[in-house]
Amino acid sequence: MLFIAGSTTQLNHRKIPKLPLHLHKKYTPKLFLLWFPFLRFVTMPPTLSFTLTHYLTLLVAVLLVVVEANLPATGIASELPTFREAPAFRNGRECRNRAHGESVFHIAMTLDATYLRGSIAGVFSVLQHTSCPENVVFHFIATTHRRVELRRIITTTFPYLAFHLYHFDANLVQGKISYSIRRALDQPLNYARMYLADLLPANVRRIIYFDSDLIVVDDVAKLWRIDLHSRVLGAPEYCHANFTNYFTHRFWSNPSYAASFKGREACYFNTGVMVIDLWKWREGRYTEKLETWMRIQKRNRIYELGSLPPFLLVFAGDVERVEHRWNQHGLGGDNLEGLCRDLHPGPVSLLHWSGKGKPWLRIDSKKPCPLDSLWAPYDLFRHSPSLFSDS
Repeated sequence: MLFIAGSTTQLNHRKIPKLPLHLHKKYTPKLFLLWFPFLRFVTMPPTLSFTLTHYLTLLVAVLLVVVEANLPATGIASELPTFREAPAFRNGRECRNRAHGESVFHIAMTLDATYLRGSIAGVFSVLQHTSCPENVVFHFIATTHRRVELRRIITTTFPYLAFHLYHFDANLVQGKISYSIRRALDQPLNYARMYLADLLPANVRRIIYFDSDLIVVDDVAKLWRIDLHSRVLGAPEYCHANFTNYFTHRFWSNPSYAASFKGREACYFNTGVMVIDLWKWREGRYTEKLETWMRIQKRNRIYELGSLPPFLLVFAGDVERVEHRWNQHGLGGDNLEGLCRDLHPGPVSLLHWSGKGKPWLRIDSKKPCPLDSLWAPYDLFRHSPSLFSDS
């Protein structure tokens, strides 16, 4: 248990993406292939045809490198990262055999190229701190056609891990997603948490949902065993937050919309850490309730923050409260700048880099925030040697 009291170059005010370290090996040769014609271009007396030909060649090649370097940010990277193999984690003597269904802990996470490094670190942290790692079953959800590669990465990184990989059909949310203040919040996979009851087998009654930008520093069994009582969902609540800020003026000025919170002591909660009773979710048809608000949003623009507001509209005021230690969120700063932040006071069981700033990006940019050093020990990313490196 732990108790604890991004580099961008500016050019004409536009952000130029930095080539990730592990892609240097792939893209650097393309630049070297251009070196000889470039020397001819700048040293020999130019003719009109020579100048235009080589200028266009250089322009196309540079655009190719920049575009390909920026592909990982969209989740369609041409090359997935590689990771070191994690050590094997074994159950303690007090652990029951996984054959006993009640002794198994189910955790759901999403997998994609952009956040894969964060997902791997999250899995590693869970296994390292739980007393019964062999009783943890992960349920990974992916939209990409590269599920075979993702499965291979999980298998080679965690050879002893019990897991399942599910395909999330992005068409389920096509036409329901409206743009938000940050591009990552608009991705279909960000909405997969709404469909867990449909994706997972019927015999999985309870699930812990984790975002891909967090690490667990306590035994996840403690979170698994919380009593949901009669509620569908449990999560840390933050009632000091200004709840009205999560919805637009158009929402609050509409009496029928505003009345949706009538009779509820609605508080903000972060959907990156949730314990969900899937049986009750199915009985209450909660996916349909969330989709209803998504359709309203599409027509009337009643909020700005991706998949969070529908959860607040459906569940706020009816959430089983979990200790704040289980979601020290906001470590990625806000959704616009991603500035460094401190921990909230109190003990910590889970560190969550929600917000724009992600620890792996800030570490690679050589401008990490102080708390990013707590994420780094769980980073299994295998750095490929660069042609520009000294070694």
